Amino acid sequence: MFDHIAFPTPYQTLDLPAPVQLTVKRLDQIHPHISGNKFFKLKYNLLAAQQQGCSKILTFGGAFSNHIAATAYAAQRFGFQSIGIIRGDELASQVLNPTLQTAHDFGMQLHFVSRAEYRLRHEAAYLQQLQQQYPQAFIVPEGGTNALALQGSQEILSAHDRENHDVICCAVGTGGTIAGLIESSSDRQHVLGFSALKGDFLQQDIQQWTDKKNWSLTDAYCSGGYAKTSPALLQFMQQFEQQYAIPLEQVYTAKMMMGLFDLIQQQHFPENTRILAIHTGGLQGKLKTY
Repeated sequence: MFDHIAFPTPYQTLDLPAPVQLTVKRLDQIHPHISGNKFFKLKYNLLAAQQQGCSKILTFGGAFSNHIAATAYAAQRFGFQSIGIIRGDELASQVLNPTLQTAHDFGMQLHFVSRAEYRLRHEAAYLQQLQQQYPQAFIVPEGGTNALALQGSQEILSAHDRENHDVICCAVGTGGTIAGLIESSSDRQHVLGFSALKGDFLQQDIQQWTDKKNWSLTDAYCSGGYAKTSPALLQFMQQFEQQYAIPLEQVYTAKMMMGLFDLIQQQHFPENTRILAIHTGGLQGKLKTY
């Protein structure tokens, strides 16, 4: 279902003054709409929905959710209707941002709910209620993170990646992608996650998906929280794109790169460390001006 629509994944090694090697795995370029890590997280979820004879995909997300936009396209591409439960009932009366507009344009029914209702998204009774309301729907969790997403995320790293890099870096939202990277990494590698959210709750979430210990997580570069920015972050985005011609977005990938460059500057990594940064896409939510 998925593999035949993907483009080959390019790699881009950056010219750095520091004595480390930094290569970016450009998952943002494997597909124009099912971008980056979402390609892998949705793959087995949609296959399961197809096998179960479901006609709809129902999922959850915030206003800047890359998962919402990617699911809308993937559902349309493979013959499903899509329903998005969106956090924030006040958004119903506002102009759609680029991410939600993308989802709407691909046919997703957007249902804006209060934050109190959205907090029920993991509760069995609430999910049962949604299943009764949409009996033909296959329900995918927020961010697409479940066992099926983990199965797909483990396919991000190739044998070459495991053999030729010492540190794997990625942005972290719900934790499914980094959990898959941890599971598929070699024991000698370290997986470093840059959280887009503030708080240590993600640590526990990730530990539910893996028993391995070769990973760490930092929220020091989240700019104050999910979808929040800072002048320093926006300035970094602009300078990075001008220098390396790699587009970033302010919710996930720019925070990862800013954090990674700061750690390199601080000589956090030993000399000659080979770092692979996973570009997880999400460029539909990119600020047009900054």
